[in-house]
Amino acid sequence: MRPTTLCFPVRSDGKLLLGRKKRGFGVSKWNGFGGKIEAGEDFLQCAVRELQEETGLIAREEDLELVGFLDFHFSASPELNHIGFVYFLHTWQGTIQETEEMEPTWFDPAALPYDEMWKGDRTWIPMLLKKEKVKGIITFAEDNDTVAHMELHTVDA
Repeated sequence: MRPTTLCFPVRSDGKLLLGRKKRGFGVSKWNGFGGKIEAGEDFLQCAVRELQEETGLIAREEDLELVGFLDFHFSASPELNHIGFVYFLHTWQGTIQETEEMEPTWFDPAALPYDEMWKGDRTWIPMLLKKEKVKGIITFAEDNDTVAHMELHTVDA
């Protein structure tokens, strides 16, 4: 089970920054920014590093707001299973730039490109946007895309 992070920068007008994955796992899907924890890192350090690598934005660990913990299971490819802490970020420095891995774009929360995102995102992301904190398990079917089962709970902290 790989530990990962996922970070969604949120502007003061409520728009979310998503990135279209340009290569590797999840290619062509819109998602938040993040990835696998490297040796010696904790979750916050990973989120800060991945955000900078994928967008050019510079975040401080203390500005990351923990909004979710998700356990992703891939029935056909258990090596893809991972847990992830999900963060919102409202304060950062730097200028957004496209990288070789991600194409960042701002989206209005009412117009997120769910048809081009991971299945299941259309369930848990709206919960986060309603200021609910979420914990759960998402199990993907044999095609590694369709959600076979999802169990989500709201939590206080």
